[in-house]
Amino acid sequence: MALEQKKRLIIVAAIILLMAAAMLASFGRVLFAADTPKVTLPSSSSAPGDTSGPGSQGQDYQRVEVTTQTVTGVTATLARPVSYYRELTVETFWEGGSSSVQVQVWADGGWSHSRQALPSGVVRHDLTGEGTLYYWYDGSSQYRQAPADEKSSDLAQHIPTYETVLDLNPEDIIDAGYETRGDLPCIFAEVLPNGSRQLQRFWISVENGLLVSAETEEEGQLIYRMTAYSPVQTPCPADGSFALPDGQVLHRLGG
Repeated sequence: MALEQKKRLIIVAAIILLMAAAMLASFGRVLFAADTPKVTLPSSSSAPGDTSGPGSQGQDYQRVEVTTQTVTGVTATLARPVSYYRELTVETFWEGGSSSVQVQVWADGGWSHSRQALPSGVVRHDLTGEGTLYYWYDGSSQYRQAPADEKSSDLAQHIPTYETVLDLNPEDIIDAGYETRGDLPCIFAEVLPNGSRQLQRFWISVENGLLVSAETEEEGQLIYRMTAYSPVQTPCPADGSFALPDGQVLHRLGG
C-alpha cells in the first residue's frame, strides 16, 4: 500500500510540474511579445514628423530606419497585392537616342497579363501563370508558349524583380533610405554588385510593395528607366482578361 501511495504522489507531482511549465511558457510568450515592436512604414498621408499613424493609437510601433544594413529586412516586410491593375513606362537610352514602351499590367491570383505598345506600333501580349508564359501580338489568333518561373512576369514587362535585393550581399548595397518618388513614399536602394559596371536603383512603394521606379546607369550614363506613378487599382478590375487570342480562358478573376 505504501508503495502504491508513493507512486500516486509521484504521478500527481509530475502533473503539477507539467501544468506549471505550460503556464510559465504561456506567460513568457505574452511577456516577450509585449516588448516586441511592430514595424510601421511612412504612408503618403504622413508628413515628416507626423505622429498620427498607427503608433499614436497606444500600440507599440517602431519606425525602422532604412540603411544599407537594414534595407533587405525592411523590404522583406512588403508584399505585392494579390490582385491589381497598373500602368508603367519603360525607357531605354543609348548614345544619340532612346525608346519608350507603355505597359499595362493585370494581375490576379498568381496570373499576370501585360500589354505593351512597342515603339514600332506593334502591340505584344504576355500571359504568365502556373509555370508557363504565353505570348502573341494584336491581330493574330496564334500564340507561342515557354516555361516560366516567378521572375517571368517582370521580365515580360521589362522591369527588374526587386526582390532580388533580398539576396544581395549587404556590401553590394551602397545607399538606402526612405524617398519620395513621383509623390509616392518609397523604400530606396542603390546597388552596385561586385564586379559589375552597372549601378542599379530601386524605389519600392511602402503602400503596396510594388516597384514604383528603377534606373540603371553604366559608366555614369543612364541606360534604363522604369516609372509607374499612376494609381494602382486593387483588386484587378472586371475588364481584366487572362485569355489566349483563340478565346481559351486560362484564369477567371477571383478564381
